[in-house]
Amino acid sequence: LAILVLMSLVVWYIIVYKWLYLRRAQKESDAFMTTFWDSKKLDEIYRTSEDLNYSPTSQVFRAGYIELTKLKSGKSGDTMHGQMGDLENIERALRRSINAESLHLEKLTSFLATTASAAPFIGLFGTVWGIMTSFLGIAAKGDASLLTVAPGIAEALVATAIGLVAAIPAVIAYNWLVGRIRNLEADMENFGNDFLNIVRRHFFS
Repeated sequence: LAILVLMSLVVWYIIVYKWLYLRRAQKESDAFMTTFWDSKKLDEIYRTSEDLNYSPTSQVFRAGYIELTKLKSGKSGDTMHGQMGDLENIERALRRSINAESLHLEKLTSFLATTASAAPFIGLFGTVWGIMTSFLGIAAKGDASLLTVAPGIAEALVATAIGLVAAIPAVIAYNWLVGRIRNLEADMENFGNDFLNIVRRHFFS
């Protein structure tokens, strides 16, 4: 019971924390995308992105912008072969950032999945153990009446109930959070493709 109660408390902490975090991440990502498409200068967009640390899309942009700045300060893009290599470097920087932000967004959600799958079995184990103990007590007393059996079995079933109390919110929250995270990951993927097309069109034409 102590394990299940602890798991339930951690689950609710994760739910509240991730809900607040993802809500802010989505809000800042929307603000960044508005700034990105309304502004015509990358350096201005970069300065704006520095204040949007919760936005995964802004972090992807910063990774691509920093790599673009490094490459444009060199001379590798003077040839067609050099330009193709530069584009690949930018694409790799965007991909690394997308992967890093995805891992950051998915942080702590694995505990919800673990609780959702393990908590019912932990509760069932507690119930089975309690029923075994109850029957051993009945055997020792030699009395199998309802008044003797019912209290012990009812107490044993509490473990299963607590297991479900921990597991059900974890399942619901996990599915909901994964959906929100997938939306943010899709936004990062789409932005990465758009940014790469813009760079290809305007800087490596």
